[in-house]
Amino acid sequence: MTALDSSTARLSSDIDSIASRYRADFPILAQLAPSGEPLIYLDHAATSQKPRQVLEALQSYYSSDNANVHRGAHQLSARATEAFEAARTTTAEFVSAASAREIVFTRNASEAINLVARTWGDATLKEGDEVLLTVMEHHSNLVPWQLLAQRTGCVLRHVGITETGELDLDDFRAKLNERTRLVSLVHISNTLGCCNPLEDVIPAAHAVGALVLADACQSLAHKPIDVVALELDFLVGSSHKLCGPTGMGFLWAREALLEAMPPFLGGGEMIQDVFLDHSTWAVLPHKFEAGTPAIGEAVGMGAALRYLEAVGLPGIQAWEAQLTGYLFDRLQAVEGLRVLGPTPDQQPSRGALATFVVDGVHANDIAALMDASGICIRSGHHCCQPLHRHYGLTASARASLSFTSTFEEIDRFSEELASTVSFLREHS
Repeated sequence: MTALDSSTARLSSDIDSIASRYRADFPILAQLAPSGEPLIYLDHAATSQKPRQVLEALQSYYSSDNANVHRGAHQLSARATEAFEAARTTTAEFVSAASAREIVFTRNASEAINLVARTWGDATLKEGDEVLLTVMEHHSNLVPWQLLAQRTGCVLRHVGITETGELDLDDFRAKLNERTRLVSLVHISNTLGCCNPLEDVIPAAHAVGALVLADACQSLAHKPIDVVALELDFLVGSSHKLCGPTGMGFLWAREALLEAMPPFLGGGEMIQDVFLDHSTWAVLPHKFEAGTPAIGEAVGMGAALRYLEAVGLPGIQAWEAQLTGYLFDRLQAVEGLRVLGPTPDQQPSRGALATFVVDGVHANDIAALMDASGICIRSGHHCCQPLHRHYGLTASARASLSFTSTFEEIDRFSEELASTVSFLREHS
């Protein structure tokens, strides 16, 4: 996108932008930084901010309905159970699942991946079986499979990336074989921003008898996902990246898979009958949800998903695409800056973030000085150390957007970034 194209897009979009309609719902975005400037939050890929509708749902639950679920006959328990299970139904509808029974609540997406590794993986994989990952994976989609390989003797293989920072489909096809039992990959990379082509990966994996798990943490809040249409097998998501509370996530899996998988944790709620020497398991999805769940957090996540649906994911995707193009355009003006991953021109479906390095300047120094000016960005390895090693880097900086982000914020960010880089070079 050229500067002229960016300006034209900015002019037309600012007239009725999603940000102008919904930004006021987020109290945290109204605060001032210590410098007196408006706070600019560009770290949405790490955690999203929460609208007042979610905050009110949490307060309402704890003020009016707080009780344990599924186990009480009194009215508070009945209302809590209704709200908890309504959140499950909302989550199922959000990913277009066939049934709410296919939604298992977890603490986060990391736990959801561990659940699959510890249940399906332990029960299914044996020595010599292969799990196909990618070098761009978040640690949460690497470490559970490493532990599984230690337990079972299965083999981990890793698909590379292209020169533009996209999934190397030729390498994927070369490494996919009759021994592959699972392909587990991120949908949108939290570092490269590339959107991996599930529509190509899934049928190829199924053709050799392998299942596919998608880590959708960076995509669920930004574009519609239909697990049935994609013919996925597993998908994981995290509430705190969906405008919801922390400490809450979910696993979606096809019902037949969940039925065949053994329980993950033992305890209350996941049982049907308990005897001194054996137990039987509850029906789906409860056999995977031992103990008292994060009830308030589930209610909050349900409110967040309904909020995103009301805003409209197609509109969010379109608005963020314009912002991303403008962000990349402004970054071109910073001398010595290199963005990791494909540009919007190379991959229009890419995520709304830009991860970058600047010649002669450390990413952590950039982030620290930007924060002093009231601009919140991320620096470090973004839980992707193998990917950074691939590029010969120890750290990078990242600015990530949401539908509440504005062109004006990108302008201030890019101007401050250029000033920061100039200052650091002068004082190096």
